[in-house]
Amino acid sequence: MIKKEMIAMLLAGGQGSRLGVLTSKMAKPAVSFGGKYRIIDFPLSNCINSGIDTVGVLTQYQPLRLNTHIGIGIPWDLDRNVGGVTVLPPYEKSENSEWYTGTANAIYQNIDYMETYNPDYVLILSGDHIYKMDYEVMLDFHKANNAEVTIAVMPVPMEEAKRFGIMITDDKGQITEFEEKPEHPRSNLASMGIYIFNWKTLKDALVTMADQPALDFGKHVIPHCHKQGSPLFAYEFNGYWKDVGTLESYWQANMELIDIVPEFNLYEEYWKIYTKSDTLPPQYFSTDSVVERSIIGEGSEIFGKVYNSVIGCGVTVEKDAVIRDSIIMNGTTVGSGTEIYKAIVAENVEIGAGSKLGVGDEAPNETDPKIYNAGLVTIGEKSYIPDGITIGKNSVVFGKTEAADYDNGYLASGKTLVKAGDEQ
Repeated sequence: MIKKEMIAMLLAGGQGSRLGVLTSKMAKPAVSFGGKYRIIDFPLSNCINSGIDTVGVLTQYQPLRLNTHIGIGIPWDLDRNVGGVTVLPPYEKSENSEWYTGTANAIYQNIDYMETYNPDYVLILSGDHIYKMDYEVMLDFHKANNAEVTIAVMPVPMEEAKRFGIMITDDKGQITEFEEKPEHPRSNLASMGIYIFNWKTLKDALVTMADQPALDFGKHVIPHCHKQGSPLFAYEFNGYWKDVGTLESYWQANMELIDIVPEFNLYEEYWKIYTKSDTLPPQYFSTDSVVERSIIGEGSEIFGKVYNSVIGCGVTVEKDAVIRDSIIMNGTTVGSGTEIYKAIVAENVEIGAGSKLGVGDEAPNETDPKIYNAGLVTIGEKSYIPDGITIGKNSVVFGKTEAADYDNGYLASGKTLVKAGDEQ
């Protein structure tokens, strides 16, 4: 039997419905981030930078883009004969076939995969957070405390604590109590959804709790381990960590990359972020172009003006176009004279000439005000917007639209335009 000290299980099956049309055709961990990366690149890079060379990636919702991106793990040096990266979708069994119904249920369904490596420890990760973390340091903490479960936590503002699973610890860092999204939190140490388990403890808990519907770590497995008297410890993390689960937090995290001194630095030599890159030519900037405080991906051609924005790879910004405070993803074309303010434009979108996006007064979105807000314009992938269209704030467009779909060339703030066949 192959023996590994610690293997990682990376939960990457989430739909990410709060990202709206950005995840209508792909899983959240496959969404572009920072011009050239995808969200899953960050936990995968953390694994290889931490010396973890065996990673199971659990996929479920719209996995094609994710599977293609991960491939056999070459960019992350995870193409190993023993270990490496393995994509683990739900599969047909002789009886009781089912989708992954909860985070822990997904891990339970892959007990055989973990058993293959007979690990001492199993690291559980989420595939949709932006951060850099040395999991080896967390493992050292786990061992030093003779813990059976270690949960990574980070301090959050007290007023936000009720959105998280909160840990209450003693002075040694041992968890005495925890509360799932408490109305009146007694601590501000929030679970990051990163766990190290002793393999035996994890296996026993999963087998014992297997019948629980939608088996979940926060709701079922951790409370079970606590009840059994397993030593649980909180490992405090004080670096940059962002859950990019909403359009506003996703936009914010991208904008933070272009701060003068970015809190999250993509350029550190000793902690590289790896990704699958297409072979693209260098960027091209015309003599009339202006670029200020922006990230521009490889293969992009800039003839217009770009301010304070994150531009992906292979993007064309035509003459006299102006882009401000926006995210434009790979393969998109912005027509000449078009103005874009505070927008998230997905991959392979075509925006006609002389259009204006993100103008006028704010109004709440008519279909999903909880998703489409913060004054952002959101354009789904492969959409087409004709010439001369004006689009207001908190609006969403998805699909190949025509001039007749707009009211005199105008989509008011808060409106949703999704063409049949392109809906979520």
